[in-house]
Parts: sequence; C-alpha cells; structure tokens
Amino acid sequence: MRWIRAAGRGLLVAMVVLTGYAASGTAPAGRVPESGRGPMTLATAGDLTGYLGRVLDGWNRAHPGEKVTLVELPDSADETRAQMITDLRSGAGRFDILNIDVAWTSEFAAAGWIAPVDRGRFPLNSFLPPVVDTATYDGKLYAVPYVTNAGMLFYRKDVLDREGERPPRTWAELERQARTIAPRYGLGGYAGQFLPYEGLTVNAAEAVYSAGGSILGDEGERVTVDSAAARSGIGFLARGVRDGWIPREALTYTEEESRQAFQEGRLLFLRNWPYAYAGASGRDSRVAGKFGAVPLPGPDGPGTSVLGGSNLAVSSHARHPESARDLIAYLTSERVQRRVLSEGALPPVRAALYEDPALVRRFPYLPALRASVLTAAPRPKSPHYEQVSLAVQAVVHDAMTQAQTPEAAVRRLAGELAAIAHRR
Repeated sequence: MRWIRAAGRGLLVAMVVLTGYAASGTAPAGRVPESGRGPMTLATAGDLTGYLGRVLDGWNRAHPGEKVTLVELPDSADETRAQMITDLRSGAGRFDILNIDVAWTSEFAAAGWIAPVDRGRFPLNSFLPPVVDTATYDGKLYAVPYVTNAGMLFYRKDVLDREGERPPRTWAELERQARTIAPRYGLGGYAGQFLPYEGLTVNAAEAVYSAGGSILGDEGERVTVDSAAARSGIGFLARGVRDGWIPREALTYTEEESRQAFQEGRLLFLRNWPYAYAGASGRDSRVAGKFGAVPLPGPDGPGTSVLGGSNLAVSSHARHPESARDLIAYLTSERVQRRVLSEGALPPVRAALYEDPALVRRFPYLPALRASVLTAAPRPKSPHYEQVSLAVQAVVHDAMTQAQTPEAAVRRLAGELAAIAHRR
C-alpha cells in the first residue's frame, strides 16, 4: 500500500486515462450477474512486505477451487489507479477484487465500476466506526475497509522534556514551541507533506477539518470550503511558512522526505502517518528512543486527521463475485487483520486489536493512533476526486508560498470546486 506515501509519480498517466474517459461516467455493458464461485484476481498497489501473498496462500490452500491470484500494480498510486480504471472501463474483467485507496471509493462507485455489498455480510460494528464511512457512497456500502491510517504528530520528547514542556495540544502551543524552542536546538519547527501532491491535500484538509470546517458536502455536489474555518486552517499553514516555524524546505516534502528529516534529527515536530514510527526507531535513526507520537492538535484542542488506508471492492465485472465477497470477509477477519499489523505493519480496521496488550507492546503508538482514527474524517467525497485534489493542492501551495493570501486562496478554491462539482 505504498500509495499512503506516494508522491504522484504517475500523475501524467492518470490524467491521460481520465481525459479519455471524461465523457462517460457509467460502466460498459456486459456486467456479470452477482453469483457464481471460482478463481479470482486481486489487484493492489505493490506489496511492500510480501505479507499479502502469504495471507492469500492460506486462502488458496483452504479453497482449491476458488484460488486467488495477486496482481501487483505499480507502487505509484496514480499509476495503480490508472491501470485499474483502464481495466474497469474496458469491461475486460481482469481484476475481480480491487484494493483501492479510500479516496477512490466515491469515484469508482459513481462510475459503476464497483458493485454495492451487503452491510449485513460483514461485522462492521467491530470496525473502528470512522473507517466505514470511507467505504460508502450515496448511502450504500460499496467496499469493505481493509486497512486504515490517520495522521499523527511526532515530536522530540527529549527536547520537550528538557524544556519542561508537554507535546502541544493546540495550534497555539505548537506554534509557540516550534517558533521558540526549536531554534535553541538548531531544529526546524514543524513540517508535514507540503509538496503539491496528494499529501498536501491531506494536510490542508486536516487543517480545515481541525478548525471546524469542510471542503465539500452532499457527496461532492455542494461546495462548503468558503468559510471562516477554512480561512483559519489554510492561514495556519501559510503563517507557519511566513513566520519561519515551518521551514521553506518543507514545501518540497512528501512523506519520505519529511520522515527522513525527522529521523535525521532536523525537526522538532512532524505530521506523518504511523509508518514513520518504525523508521524513527531504527538503528540508523538519530532520534531512536528520543521521540513520541500523539494525535494532531487543533485550534482549541485535539485536531482532526484525514483517514488514510484502503478498501476492498468487488468489480462490477467480477467473474465470481460470490467468492470475491467471501475473500473480502476472510481478509477482514480478526485473525488476518492481526497479521496485517504484525507482518505488514499496517493499521488494521478491527477496533479490538488497538487494545491488545501484546500488540501495544510491539507497536507503542497504537493507543494514540486509535484516538486519531476515532476523531478522523474522510477526504472530500466526490466522483471527481482527482480533480478536487489537484485544485486543493494548487491553491494551498500558492497560499503557503505567499503567492496569495489565505482569504483569496479560499475564494479561488471555492470557485474551482464549484466548476468541478457541476461537471457531469
């Protein structure tokens, strides 16, 4: 699931594919009836650890007549998405089950590329509640959450302890500590993922959500970003660069560059996904044993993270959709979800695992991550999510580079999103 930290290397490919498909929003004719059992394919972005292949080996041994073949697409989120769309639009049915980024659910559902699934078939009440919302569109469940993610604030515990300070719980505390404490230790204050790519959309949405605002409503049909909350959230990021407690170098950071900067001991605070915990704890890390992780702060208290992760969906052209749904139930079972965390180091969707003492000892950030997920929100839902994200990236980057005031940026973004929302 490398799309969690993909830097958009395949954006051109995705845009070429989308341009060819822009005129039509429905799946081609020839949909396979929702019945039947047999072999399947599961398409996913490149598997980082190889754990998924081992998990599927267990299914294949138990189901010799319903074997699943893992199809690993490129590591880049954009290239993975483009290849999935090519197959779905063609009706070829090469992919039966799709491991899709949570941000793609609305687009794939609105286009008719994935089939609704029965809520009663899956133990959704055992999942962390917010993750289920990422799998819905227009009131229906179109996928099943597989892994989740939420942004966290990594901080230099050794530095704050020396100063007699606690990790920040509000923007004001974060700003003060980043502005005054960090320079005394030769550190940059605060960084996130501020290069214009999907990571900036996430960081911007978190700032807007934390301030009490939103970007889109009614499944992308209503623009809600023109608000005091959005101006406050984008203003917080822009002010950080203007006043220097967000280093200008951070405007070039994706997940990996920002993780490396923190791991090398160059930052006091970092917003990143939980995967960064392992790297910062590694042998080559200068901050191993010297850092902690807490939920993101907001204006007056805990902030709101954007949900990451992926969902499992059944293609509308699946050859054996009944088997596909059973495979999804297997992959979201508690036993397999434990392996998702233990072997893949990916945050599971099963709530009970976040309170398992053995897992908490191995992954100390789990309680803080659980708190982050429980207060998190999906990215803006829209059948045109890719275009929405590009607009957010461009506008917020201009605000952070001081090319436009936050007020002007929010007005411009509202106009661009309105144009996108009215496209059919």
